[in-house]
Amino acid sequence: MGADSGAEPRPMTSSNPTSPASRMHMQPDVSLPGCIVIPTYNERENITSLVPGLLERYPYLEILVVDDASPDGTADSVREMQRQWGDRLHLLERPGKAGLGTAYIAGFRWVLLHRAHIQWIGEMDADHSHRPEDLLHLMNALLNGADVAIGSRYVPGGQVVNWPLSRILLSRGASIYVRFWTGMPVQDPTSGFVLFRRYVLERIPFTQIRFRGYAFQIAMKFLAWRYGFRLQEVPITFVDRVEGSSKMNRSIIWEAIWGVPYLVWQKWEAK
Repeated sequence: MGADSGAEPRPMTSSNPTSPASRMHMQPDVSLPGCIVIPTYNERENITSLVPGLLERYPYLEILVVDDASPDGTADSVREMQRQWGDRLHLLERPGKAGLGTAYIAGFRWVLLHRAHIQWIGEMDADHSHRPEDLLHLMNALLNGADVAIGSRYVPGGQVVNWPLSRILLSRGASIYVRFWTGMPVQDPTSGFVLFRRYVLERIPFTQIRFRGYAFQIAMKFLAWRYGFRLQEVPITFVDRVEGSSKMNRSIIWEAIWGVPYLVWQKWEAK
């Protein structure tokens, strides 16, 4: 468990301590079952290939899709796949588009309430930006002692593929901005490829988190770090989406700009 909120956070390892060659041969312990939460809005083209790719590769894994009434029939596609995957694939439907942050919180709460055997819960994009093969490295980080494993584009070995220079500069600038305000030693604080040990999420005060966009990603890492949990960044290859359209917009950017100082000033109380 993490320390009290007033305790000094433990040092964070900036990258996976094992070499790339050794990581390829490490296999996660099947006794450590996990669930990936995947929010969706108009991701039918992507979810129908992502879900089977993950469940076939990791036979102990479960997936919860949180769909915000996608007009393209994303939820229908998930229901069709449930016939094959049974209780390894779950669907939580919401009445409308309500933001990334609230989708993840709804998903985390559902898993904590309904899947008592799950020992870690993860975040992953539906658009294939996060490669299924990189999930293994994040799971190994948990097995090696991390409380939170962060798929990082900006530690040695991490990279971004097919992003325009403007997006790279925006993302890099956000990372510098977050570290300046918070002092949190994370190189990729906006990463959406993250695994949390169950006990970490049981301590996070979800009712105090109001963010809808990428500020939510920053908040989750900040709170875990502030409560004394061990964060470890693992290098990943981030690939820009091929199908569908990005959800990035100005309101998400402004929320992050104003949200970071709020994180520092807010009085957070752990559960």
